[in-house]
Amino acid sequence: MTDDTDAHRRLPADREEPVGEPVVRADPAVTGERAKEAVGFDPDDPESVAEAAETVLAFSQNTVGAADNVYMLRGAAACAALVRGVGSYKAAIDRAGGDVSVSFVRKWARVHDLPQAIRRHVARGDIAPTAAKHIARVSGVDRFDLAWAVVDADLTVRQVRRIASEVDGDTSAADALAARGIELGRLELDLPLETYRELRRRASIENRDPGELAAEALDAYFDERAVSPD
Repeated sequence: MTDDTDAHRRLPADREEPVGEPVVRADPAVTGERAKEAVGFDPDDPESVAEAAETVLAFSQNTVGAADNVYMLRGAAACAALVRGVGSYKAAIDRAGGDVSVSFVRKWARVHDLPQAIRRHVARGDIAPTAAKHIARVSGVDRFDLAWAVVDADLTVRQVRRIASEVDGDTSAADALAARGIELGRLELDLPLETYRELRRRASIENRDPGELAAEALDAYFDERAVSPD
């Protein structure tokens, strides 16, 4: 796959919504009835910061909720809001109390800072929160490449951790994935029969691969909607 998207399209690799706002957790299309339970944290509100501190402490002590992706995203939101509200990681762990560590708060605050497109897959259960922690360690388009590899290639948390550790200025996530035989850019799609027939017909007439025509059509679609949520 040729990655030339940055040349003509902006890919927001970090969170664009206000810190602590439950954009994903409050969306019924993602979390169903639980959307009504979504709690936001305002780093500029002292009472909300206090609630975030309580949530961080409970989050750090609750291993039972590890399988609950929405619960984990709420804890991540609390970590991010608490850090923003008190000004530093050190102040955040002092405010939370207990055995909360800087490492714990930093890792989960980074998860909260992932772009919405990735966080939605975490909430849906497609990406484990523990895998999201490692995705959050990389930056830029590497975040998307690693996240989509989890979704499409069913990577384990251990594989994600190892790949994230290899990503640096010389090695991209795509390079690290390719070294393992995982090729990005392949996606199986279900098309309406009429669309499928026409795609096949035009590709044949133009002596081109159907994927090329589909890519062109998608590029045109994305360009028309260049300003979009993350």
